Amino acid sequence: MVGTQWGDEGKGKFTDLLSKEASMVVRYQGGHNAGHTIVVDGEKFAIQLVPSGVLYDHITPVIGNGVVVDPFVLLREIDMLTRRGIDCTRLKLSGNAHLILSYHQELDALHERHLGKAKLGTTKRGIGPAYADKSMRVGIRVQDLLDENIFREKLHASLAHTNKVLTKVFNRLPVDPDQLADKVLTECLSQLRPYIADSVNLIHDALDAGQHVLFEGAQATFLDLDHGTYPFVTSSNPIAGGACAGAGIGPKDINRVVGIAKAYVTRVGSGPFPTELFDQDGDRIVDIGREYGTNTGRRRRPGWFDAVMLRHAGRVNGLTELAITKLDVFDTFDTVKLCVGYEIDGQRVDRLPYHQSELHRARPVYEEFPGWNTDLTAVTEKAQLHPNAASFLNAIEERVQVPVTLASTGPGRDQFLHWTQT
Repeated sequence: MVGTQWGDEGKGKFTDLLSKEASMVVRYQGGHNAGHTIVVDGEKFAIQLVPSGVLYDHITPVIGNGVVVDPFVLLREIDMLTRRGIDCTRLKLSGNAHLILSYHQELDALHERHLGKAKLGTTKRGIGPAYADKSMRVGIRVQDLLDENIFREKLHASLAHTNKVLTKVFNRLPVDPDQLADKVLTECLSQLRPYIADSVNLIHDALDAGQHVLFEGAQATFLDLDHGTYPFVTSSNPIAGGACAGAGIGPKDINRVVGIAKAYVTRVGSGPFPTELFDQDGDRIVDIGREYGTNTGRRRRPGWFDAVMLRHAGRVNGLTELAITKLDVFDTFDTVKLCVGYEIDGQRVDRLPYHQSELHRARPVYEEFPGWNTDLTAVTEKAQLHPNAASFLNAIEERVQVPVTLASTGPGRDQFLHWTQT
């Protein structure tokens, strides 16, 4: 399950839906910069680290090795879910996942401030610095908590470099490794210990038993560190291939790749956005779609659906199908637009330009579709869908060249319909 735009596509809802068919749901990258919102019987659950499948009693939710985990945030989330009647005892946390600690968050905020006008729009949750430590091989893993001596030794080694950056570059106070170790071990270890597991063998045991395993990506294709609109990206690989590294599976283990896309596009933070809207239509999309960050509350930047982006996402991810969310946001629009190409320096192009300067200059070429001026929120069957809404979905299939199998008609768990059968 992958996002195909710039995130916030509604992955949580369809992950929750497809969890009915699975016995395990695995998060394979990202951290608590991701926010998934699921509505069940009118009750809203906003979760960041725990896989969406936790709401089902038959699911084993797994936080994979590719995730970076703030232990304090994870424990607060588990506590929140438990207080609301959700059983989290089945949750498994990979011992190979890397930890986000307080100095990662401080560095994140300092780096962003240092960039000034060139800031990336990071959530300042410490994600990038934690992945940087992982790449520099000075990161601290969940399993290190299980050996106090190892944990303290690695924390001293990591902070030996980080404290020089904090004090000499940013003129900040150094972090005391022993004080931080005491805090983490005292406040987190006993509570986290029951969840820590060998996630790779756990996943393969499920696959060997013929069970269905759903891999859940955070963020989205165009926030991918390699394939997104760099540098305005996240610090990991949300694309489908990222599940292989982030969960410890092989490409042959994946037989279905579901791409999630909104009926329009939004993004948070800086970066190019060819179909971005600055007019009344954009304001209406934000207001009706409640396009504000689950974690940060930031207003998202709105734009029309971009089929050029989605075709590229289809190739990068090997999409077998699409699930379209928030179709109902257009219920009161007279006209709906679909970007089918770009104009760059007077030339029409139908592929996503690889050079970022060209993407910044790209101007959308639109096809317009009549709106449906009909409330879709009660529609749960294909035959019930207004013909104009059906034409819009058909156009997405045709232009993206990936079948649409599901379409969301409202925020609720049961507000969706099946479209094309794969």
